Amino acid sequence: MSAERRRRPGEPSQPGEPGPARRSGHHRPAGVFSWVHSRSVGRGLGPLVDPGRETYCIMTSLYGSMNPADSVTLSTKTYGAAFNLEYSPDGSVLTVACELTEVLLFDPVSSKHIKTLSEAHEDCVNNIRFLDNRLFATCSDDTTVALWDLRNLNTKVCTLHGHTSWVKNIEYDTNTRLLVTSGFDGNVITWDTNRCTEDGCPHKTFFHTRYLMRMRLTPDCSKMLISTSSGYLLILHDLDLTQSLEVSNFRSLRGIRSASNTDLTTSSCSLPGLRSQNHRIGTSQSSGKDSSQSCAQTEREGFPRNSLEVLTPEIPAERDRGNCITSLQLHPKGWATLIRCTSNTDDQEWTCIYEFQDGPPVRASSPRCSLSLTHYIEEANVGRGYIKELCFSPDGRLICSPFGYGIRLLGFDSQCNELCDCLPREATALQEIRTIYSHSDVVLTTKFSPTHCQLASGCLCGQVYLYQPKF
Repeated sequence: MSAERRRRPGEPSQPGEPGPARRSGHHRPAGVFSWVHSRSVGRGLGPLVDPGRETYCIMTSLYGSMNPADSVTLSTKTYGAAFNLEYSPDGSVLTVACELTEVLLFDPVSSKHIKTLSEAHEDCVNNIRFLDNRLFATCSDDTTVALWDLRNLNTKVCTLHGHTSWVKNIEYDTNTRLLVTSGFDGNVITWDTNRCTEDGCPHKTFFHTRYLMRMRLTPDCSKMLISTSSGYLLILHDLDLTQSLEVSNFRSLRGIRSASNTDLTTSSCSLPGLRSQNHRIGTSQSSGKDSSQSCAQTEREGFPRNSLEVLTPEIPAERDRGNCITSLQLHPKGWATLIRCTSNTDDQEWTCIYEFQDGPPVRASSPRCSLSLTHYIEEANVGRGYIKELCFSPDGRLICSPFGYGIRLLGFDSQCNELCDCLPREATALQEIRTIYSHSDVVLTTKFSPTHCQLASGCLCGQVYLYQPKF
């Protein structure tokens, strides 16, 4: 893969500049504070060192020193399993979505309990999303979404009715101020928070597909990704949430099953709820045309707003049929997507990284595909039937994955370089940076603080652990 493909706009280093992995020295945990002191008194590492990259080296050292702190262990046993963790954007509040209808709020710095939202819903609370530093939304198996204001937690701002089954996911488009929710009824619904009243918000169904599991927006809200329990990943390009979609109207609907480099065919006809587009693309055997010419023609035609792409992500050693995609996350810089899916035998799970490829194909003999598998790791499926939520660190260099009764910190390489600096020619294993066993039951959810060097995890029995560096 060329250097041009790996470099992203705004990346501080230039082609040919040595990255952190090639530097002669590594920062040991014991030297972190002396390094910070030297920088503060002007005796840093010199003007030739990129301070941004050195900061990342220090953060890698700090993350590698993470340990659970007994003094900041939070208990939610009274309220059932911890299904989701969410920090406010300024890192001042940690919220916990609980199995038994409650939402808990903690101060993550002092570990003090701030508030319990008793009976926040009438069933399990599944997901929490902050719209800004004070307003947040919760969703539940009671089919509703609720809006809350940190300045007055005694009552909801409003309750949103529109879904007909369990609501599992909340996203927020900062450009249009539209709240976006998805549930097991297969609906993706948009809510206009600009016109919110005590009775709710105007809403409409934006998209529908069967077997919907998770829905995410890229950081710039230009794409929507939807995962399904049947193993498909749907991508809506050039996203426009003000339009409602009818899948059958989109001639650009296409699906790609990556069975091998020479057998790339559409699989959208196998996805329930979507109209069959029974055509083959990208192979000269099927069309009689050179695949590079077909790809160039596709690029020239372009795609309309909300053009839909249906993919079957390649899973190592699991290529025969689709796997249930249980967790879906986006890289904080929008470079890649992170999924967790079950094996065909349901005894293992796979954590996979797929890089977005919006440009022409890497090889002229291959058709264009929007996702390319770069990294993966196998995990034991401890606690079958429960979804384990992964997360990226704020800088996108680390992944925290639930791992049995603990967590695993994973990097793209052993030096925790950025994805664009260590893209492999072939898919390779994620590197295990640190594994911590701290819980007494299966870990279900993890979350990095957006502002502090802190990590939180929650488990099936209701324990929530906070991790911070210890030297």
